[in-house]
Amino acid sequence: MDHADVVVIGAGVVGLAVAAKLAASGREVVILERHEAIGCETSSRNSEVIHAGIYYPSGSAKAALCVRGKALLYQHCEAYGIAHKRLGKLIVATQEAQQATIKGYMRQAERNGVQDLRWVERAEIAELEPDVAGIGGALSPSTGIIDSHAFMLSLQGILESASGMIAFSTPVLELEPRDGWMVSTPDMDLRANWVINCAGLHAPDLARGLPGAPRAYYAKGHYYSYGARAPFNRLVYPVAESGGLGVHVTLDLGGQAKFGPDVRWIDQLDYDFETDLFDDFVAAIRAYFPGLDADKLQPGYTGIRPKIVGPGEPAADFKILSPAEHGVAGRVDLLGIESPGLTASLAIAERVVGLVNGRRAKA
Repeated sequence: MDHADVVVIGAGVVGLAVAAKLAASGREVVILERHEAIGCETSSRNSEVIHAGIYYPSGSAKAALCVRGKALLYQHCEAYGIAHKRLGKLIVATQEAQQATIKGYMRQAERNGVQDLRWVERAEIAELEPDVAGIGGALSPSTGIIDSHAFMLSLQGILESASGMIAFSTPVLELEPRDGWMVSTPDMDLRANWVINCAGLHAPDLARGLPGAPRAYYAKGHYYSYGARAPFNRLVYPVAESGGLGVHVTLDLGGQAKFGPDVRWIDQLDYDFETDLFDDFVAAIRAYFPGLDADKLQPGYTGIRPKIVGPGEPAADFKILSPAEHGVAGRVDLLGIESPGLTASLAIAERVVGLVNGRRAKA
């Protein structure tokens, strides 16, 4: 029988951030990861965007943790030499009715503490992004992009320098409250004082039976790479859609453009790239980028959002279940940590450390 002070389940970006912060605070930490490497699921299959904190409801965990996490993430990138760019983001309206929606985003962003958005008219859009068709929009200067793998490696380094460790190829089979927690894996049983469930897509399954724990839903998104010179200087987003932020254009750190993700609700985890809705994908892009050469779109990759609400339901907030919520000692479950989870990861880690160490975490 092995023992650890804290077992973190999942070595995605949130699990790594939580584990690194706990280890740096003096806790003995072990991460159990089902895959053979860090960040193999949601953390390596996203847009790598540092979000500003625009869309999320007032008082929500997403709003508070995104805004706080953005500041921490930019600081971390500077301190650890993580490649990133504060490119900015343009949210464009292509129809009159969408202008009111975007102005609503701006008001919500200000309520969330994001003070730097400004409205741009058609003429300024043409100056900023000549290839973008928009009749108005919002400019977000603090939105950026990041090398997410380098960021995760830096967190792994912090964890290991504080004597924490990761056990790869070690899925968790069962969690049982017994003298703390008994964590069962195929190769060992591990007793822990605390269990932090950061299992992403699999987190609701591990939380099943806890009071307040939701079921899992999956929304797959496709990303296409663009095999032509990117005619954009910053990220370009349409008005958000149900389940996501719309098929948008992001740039990688080399300046290459990619488009996505769309939203397809699925019942089973499946990363196959489906091209049956290619025409719909093209139409969504051409609404704001009429010069798109569809022949230059090449299948890139897919990602799956770890949803905790189903199709047609209002977007869910991050759900951080601690002993205060579920009444179970020594356990924190992080559920529905989809976008802006990457941006919020360091702030989520602050909050979890506050819960484990009995301190009030920052908002």
